[in-house]
Amino acid sequence: QVQLVESGGGLVQAGGSLRLSCAASGRTFSTGTMGWFRQAPGKEREFVGSIVGSTITYYADSVKGRFTISRDNSKNTVYLRMNSLKPEDTAVYYCAASLRGASWYTGVAQADYDYWGQGTQVTVSS
Repeated sequence: QVQLVESGGGLVQAGGSLRLSCAASGRTFSTGTMGWFRQAPGKEREFVGSIVGSTITYYADSVKGRFTISRDNSKNTVYLRMNSLKPEDTAVYYCAASLRGASWYTGVAQADYDYWGQGTQVTVSS
């Protein structure tokens, strides 16, 4: 049984930083795609970033230059480093994983993923 467990969320002031972690168990995703999405109250879930294989990354325009996604395959874990946080970054952040990781894969769509975590709350105060 695959499980994705997010951690690292919390309350931070605008301009601050957080690092989210997502630990996967039950399957190894080292050659697949892992991504982060978020959902703010009253809004649709949206793409934040993805990492395909070990090094190819994609980001939403709203977080580009502020957020960095990385992975540690030895721990089957993906991270989301969030810097210069803004109040509009407040949301529940979800980790997602897929075994697919072809060179043309981007992981920007929710349908790209087979497994989802339960989410972790990030609140940025102004």
